[in-house]
Amino acid sequence: MRVLLVHCHPRADSFNAALCDTAVSALRSAGHAVEILDLYAQEFDPRLSPDERGAYFDEAAARPELAGHIAALRRAEALVLVYPTWWFGLPAMLKGWFDRVWLPGVAFALGGAKVLQPRLTNLRRITVVTTYGSPRWLLWLVGWPDWRLFRFGIRPLCSPRCRLSWIALTGMDTVTAPARQRFLEKVRRRLSAF
Repeated sequence: MRVLLVHCHPRADSFNAALCDTAVSALRSAGHAVEILDLYAQEFDPRLSPDERGAYFDEAAARPELAGHIAALRRAEALVLVYPTWWFGLPAMLKGWFDRVWLPGVAFALGGAKVLQPRLTNLRRITVVTTYGSPRWLLWLVGWPDWRLFRFGIRPLCSPRCRLSWIALTGMDTVTAPARQRFLEKVRRRLSAF
C-alpha cells in the first residue's frame, strides 16, 4: 500500500520523532511504500495568505508551493499522522497543513448549496499516532476533540469509506521510560499489521 506519513513536531530529538521513526520502520517492514512529509524539517508554512484565501474556492488556481503535498495526498492509499496533541487539538503547523492542502478540488468538491462531494476516495485508511500530556480522564471529560474532528469531520467529508485508527499515549508529561517503550512497541505492532 502507498502510505503518506505526515510528521509534525519541532524537535528531531523528541519522543514524537521516535514514534515517527518506529512508524516508518514498521510500515516499510510490512512491505508498504512510505512517503514522509516532515512539516517542520521541510519548513512548511502553515499560514494561509490573503491571496490564497481569496482563491480558496477556485479549483483551477495555481498553487505551485503546495503541488508536492497535493500530489502526495492524491497518490496515497493510506494516511498516517504522527503528532503531539496540544491544547486538545492539532499543532498549529498541522492544522495549517490541512487548511492549505485539503482544498476544494483536492479533499472535497462543492456540488452546490449544502452538497459536499468527497475527493480523497483513494484513502482506504487514516491512522493517527499521537501523545497527550493530559490524563485519559480529562480527555473523556472534554470529549476527545481531535478524535471527534477526524471521526465526524475530516473522514466523512473527504474520504467517508476509509477506516480510522487511533493510537494514543495519554499522560505523556509524567509517563515513565518503560511506558514510553511499551507505547513504541504498540505502535510497531499495530502498524506492522497495517
